[in-house]
Amino acid sequence: MISISSNLNLMIKAAEKASKTVIRDFGEVEKLQVSKKGPRDFVTKTDKLVEKIIIDELSKNKKNYSFLSEEIGSIKNKDKENIWIIDPIDGTTNFLHGIPHFAISIALESNKQIISGLIYDPIKDEMFFAEKNKGAYLNNHRLRVSNKNSIEDCLFSSNHEGVKFSDLNMRYGGCAALDLAYVACGRLDGFFHNKINIWDVAAGTLLIEEAGGIVNNIKEYKSNNIDIKAASSIIYDEMLNNLKNF
Repeated sequence: MISISSNLNLMIKAAEKASKTVIRDFGEVEKLQVSKKGPRDFVTKTDKLVEKIIIDELSKNKKNYSFLSEEIGSIKNKDKENIWIIDPIDGTTNFLHGIPHFAISIALESNKQIISGLIYDPIKDEMFFAEKNKGAYLNNHRLRVSNKNSIEDCLFSSNHEGVKFSDLNMRYGGCAALDLAYVACGRLDGFFHNKINIWDVAAGTLLIEEAGGIVNNIKEYKSNNIDIKAASSIIYDEMLNNLKNF
């Protein structure tokens, strides 16, 4: 039996409740109202509703905690040292095109450290979670990063934009949160992405670290301007050596 904190238990319940809305709306995606936030950035009514459900659920037991969420932005409550970091649907473009590859991401930052993280894929019913110094798990099974020691055998994910790299085997699924979770469980060997938001990577970075991987220090980067590099501890340095101008 895995022992989890009350905070993580609250996060799991919030994600499970919100997932019902995600699954329902994914089945009727052609009826959704869609607006544009930026050139390649969309928001749907589902994003906003899922965000509200998660915030409401987390606030029931932690009324004073603050929030940083993709759609609503920053909510500064009485407790400014404990911050819920939320991406209601990471992979919105996939969601809108009927591609079943997206996730709910929730992390808890306490005194400027991520101490709990959760990434939930509602379509596959895969719950990735981790707590600081307690390991990372997928549906209660302990996670470890891959143990490949030859970069030629590895599979990496990146957004590709503005990145020059040598001959690496590449995939990009359109959901950074799940890509990070996949590094944590060994499905991917590494992930690098430029100019990404904190809510996309907060939970995933903890998952990878607790699964024995390495993530570059993102603590001092701005919330919307993070250049992240993550991989198994065996392959991390060699991955960096293969990246150019990143």
